[in-house]
Amino acid sequence: MSGSEEIAPGVYLVGGPNISRAEDATAFVIRFPDTLVMIDSGGGRSTGILEKNMGEAGLDPGGISLLILTHCHIDHIGGAPYFREIHGARLAMHDLDADAVEQGDPVRTAAHWYDMEFPPTPVDRRFTGSHEVLPFGGEELHVLHTPGHTPGSVSLYLDREGKRILFGQDIHGPFLPAFGSNLDDWRVSMEKLLDLKADILCEGHFGIFPDREKVERYLRKYLREYS
Repeated sequence: MSGSEEIAPGVYLVGGPNISRAEDATAFVIRFPDTLVMIDSGGGRSTGILEKNMGEAGLDPGGISLLILTHCHIDHIGGAPYFREIHGARLAMHDLDADAVEQGDPVRTAAHWYDMEFPPTPVDRRFTGSHEVLPFGGEELHVLHTPGHTPGSVSLYLDREGKRILFGQDIHGPFLPAFGSNLDDWRVSMEKLLDLKADILCEGHFGIFPDREKVERYLRKYLREYS
């Protein structure tokens, strides 16, 4: 395993395959002038590794004011109870996936897939709009409702130093009835992401796509596959 990676100024990959544990989706921390924002938190068995990776990057886990969960699956949310309880991070996610987290639903969280348990966990903020803007120290973190993989999936983007950084976790699927997946909604979501013309894509399981051409090629690959 390797430690954290700065993928753009002040944007760090701190967890995921080859970074923490194989079952973890990618987890990111964004440094803003007065706070840290975390995006997803791994499957829950690697919180110590995530903390270590943050420390090596000069990031204090206690400075995380908001942990945004991109959807309700355990490989993304498993560490959330720990970061909320130990470090005081407020949890935020879309309203349509939040009940699964608050109820600890083993099916909707996919915990049963991983032979794991997820405890019922309060969600401090529920996104309800199609596009919400979170201001941080003169910058804006955009939260887009991008249903498809799950009803409450969100993607985020940040414009920093002339680059648009897109956090599109699990936009590749899978699409299953147990997840509440909807391919028609997903296609609309993918077109919305294409319209952003992102320069960097941070994906949930397949890594970082570091230029606009590679981002578009990745998105269109799955649109063709599920056309």
